[in-house]
Amino acid sequence: MSGVFVTATGTDIGKTFITACLLRHLRAAGHPVHAIKPVVTGFDRDTWQSSDPAALLAALGQPATLDEIERISPWRLKAPLSPDMAAKREGCAIIFAQVVEFCRQTLRQHRGVVLIEGIGGIMVPLDEHRSVLDLISVLRTPVIVAAGTYVGTISHTLTGLEVLARRNLDILAVAVSESNESAASLEDTVESIGRFADAIAVIGIPRLPAGTCAHPAVARLAALITA
Repeated sequence: MSGVFVTATGTDIGKTFITACLLRHLRAAGHPVHAIKPVVTGFDRDTWQSSDPAALLAALGQPATLDEIERISPWRLKAPLSPDMAAKREGCAIIFAQVVEFCRQTLRQHRGVVLIEGIGGIMVPLDEHRSVLDLISVLRTPVIVAAGTYVGTISHTLTGLEVLARRNLDILAVAVSESNESAASLEDTVESIGRFADAIAVIGIPRLPAGTCAHPAVARLAALITA
């Protein structure tokens, strides 16, 4: 078993896209894989078919049903806010220890690669005192940081790498997912981040046709996981 945590510089950057592409590639290569997204906000039961957990189940080749979504995403909140704010709005709370145990139990139960997709960015609060960074720090899994090519991404990415390094976490790679209508090119963004990222692999993934994940950049990222 090997766990990898997929986090990002912010929300709507490409975590689910990158995670799904890795799942499809690893499955096609014959590797046993599983994925979870423990906490989801902005989850609408009326449109669950288009949710992030549904996309992960499709990439796993599993039926996308509400029961299966509950299995890989136990904490589902309707408001499109940070988990602490969304939970407060619904009159509940996310118990950090329970999220940790869910992740650990999943890692124990599944052989091969287990991808854990986070929510939002690295420092998004899960409860009143702990963030996604704290969850990664407790799990101690290698990390893939999803970044974009939007204006500001270089600062956001390097700041994220800095806080991960301060926790002595294993940063597997930065996956730069090309943003829609970006002012900067994918190539320039990868080069700029790479100049400041020391020995960390910075891999650019272009916008791909819907349902397509076959690309050398995805293969390169998957190779880092299975090395």
